Amino acid sequence: LFWLISVLSWQDGNGKVSRVIRIGTRKSQLARIQTDSVAAKLKELYPDVHLEIVGMSTTGDKILDTALSKVRQQIRGFPSLSLVEALCKSLVVVLHPAVNTHCYLPPAAFRRENPHDAVVLHPKHVGKTLETLPENSVIGTSSLRRAAQLKKRFPQLEFKDIRGNLNTRLKKLDEKEDYAAIILAAAGLRRMGWDNRISQILGPEDCMYAVGQGALAVEVRARDADILEMVSVLHHPETVLRCIAERAFLRHLEGGCSVPVAVHTEVKDSQLYLTGAVYSLDGSDSLKETMQTGVAASQEEVDEGVQRVGVTASKISGEAQNKAERLGVDLAKLLLSKGAKEILTVARQLNDAR
Repeated sequence: LFWLISVLSWQDGNGKVSRVIRIGTRKSQLARIQTDSVAAKLKELYPDVHLEIVGMSTTGDKILDTALSKVRQQIRGFPSLSLVEALCKSLVVVLHPAVNTHCYLPPAAFRRENPHDAVVLHPKHVGKTLETLPENSVIGTSSLRRAAQLKKRFPQLEFKDIRGNLNTRLKKLDEKEDYAAIILAAAGLRRMGWDNRISQILGPEDCMYAVGQGALAVEVRARDADILEMVSVLHHPETVLRCIAERAFLRHLEGGCSVPVAVHTEVKDSQLYLTGAVYSLDGSDSLKETMQTGVAASQEEVDEGVQRVGVTASKISGEAQNKAERLGVDLAKLLLSKGAKEILTVARQLNDAR
């Protein structure tokens, strides 16, 4: 999902000024489902706003014969680079999965869907799990993060790259014998209404998720304060704090999609817990640590001009946001002190050479 929103004003026959929001979305079924769901929320909150949805293509949609990690390297970390460029030049807002949001752009985060990864089995293997699949079964995934963790956890399995949107990947799985299973984000499957295809949810002991996975983000140009205010009511505080911590962790590590970096977060009893890890491409070398901080809400005023790792959340405790950001930075520093940079450097070099 990637949305671009441009805003126009016009007067109806009675002289009343109305706003038109033009939303550009990727053409996939999942993108449209997510676009429509948030457009409906905006329409409910702002009934005088008129919405127009336009299909668009991204760089990642056009390059289907290259590993996704290499595509993202080529376009500087943006699978949606063409849309981000359009945002900077003439449009107002970009909405898309927070996992695809660049660390330096200002997202607003909706309530997070299940962030974990899911196993989808070939029909002939229904009822099995990754642990019970036959030895040397081929698992499809386009994610270095997933492959690195699962190679370490399930060394008896083989892993092969797979590209395409959800519909394409499921078709490749079901109609051929190339894969015994594929790994997909549970959030996407659930938003599509395909819960019945989920054979297994991978917990953090098997596979931690990507930064921002399961959350939707709204990106707004800094000068468009009125649009930021409009979408800020959709903020979900817990999701915002978790995403700030995760993004700060990734940013301080100088990680990205070309290296295996994984996280797991939760808020419990006003404590934010962050587990972060880095892996070699084959999963044989890794570092993982957990830290926590208190994020109890306070009543202080929030400086609306402050961004934490690109996040602008004017209606959520600034103190809690600061603590979430420090948590991510501190955890990254801890891993770096133990050799994370060396692991990531080697992983990046090997990925470049593939």
